[in-house]
Amino acid sequence: MLRSYAITDIGQKRQLNQDFIYLSETPIGNLPNVFIVADGMGGHNAGDYASRYAVETVVEEVGTSFEKNPVKILGSAIEKANTLIRQRAKDDEAYSGMGTTMVAATCLGRYLEVANVGDSRLYVINDKIEQITQDHSLVEEMVRMGGIDKESARNHPDKNIITRAIGARDYIETDFFNVELQAGDMVLLCSDGLTNMLEDEEIRRILTAEGSLQDRVEKLVEAANHNGGKDNISVIVIEPLADEVEYD
Repeated sequence: MLRSYAITDIGQKRQLNQDFIYLSETPIGNLPNVFIVADGMGGHNAGDYASRYAVETVVEEVGTSFEKNPVKILGSAIEKANTLIRQRAKDDEAYSGMGTTMVAATCLGRYLEVANVGDSRLYVINDKIEQITQDHSLVEEMVRMGGIDKESARNHPDKNIITRAIGARDYIETDFFNVELQAGDMVLLCSDGLTNMLEDEEIRRILTAEGSLQDRVEKLVEAANHNGGKDNISVIVIEPLADEVEYD
């Protein structure tokens, strides 16, 4: 039996929450469950609109898809969201230049299918923490090419420059990942408002501590706010194989 809990929080510095989250532990179309975090960008409330519109479009597209393959379902849904956001930005100057990151996942028994555009992340956490997604950001590309190390990347002045986003270009390139889960694994989807405030190991420590899933997720958001809360903070934590841990 899968368990999950989610929070989106405005943080300490922002006037508006441009993140948008969605979770369904029950089937949407041909997917058994759906979890999404989106972090919008754009002036005024355009980022707020972009993240919400993208997530709502993806959920609607997933719900009406005849496809069986989760990669095809999520991929075509994200493409549709990209097309609609591009069109809206052309039709209304107030939304010009808007875009959003998105990380989406579905748990199929022991397997996790993940789709990612931008720098919102998905981790698998147990006795270690592993980032599954790769950030589509200028700084992360510099890290991959060996230009800077991971530690320098955390505080780099160009950290917020995203190289891929829904709405940025007519053609959208989405990354997909397939993960085999083990008993005891937790899955974390989050916006960069969490990961810019907390080191990975601190995230792991909080989520593997004692307490209910809700308590641990709330403590994670509290810790990010305590460390500055410079951006909106969105967190979804899933325990996909919760029952197996209790009965192992």
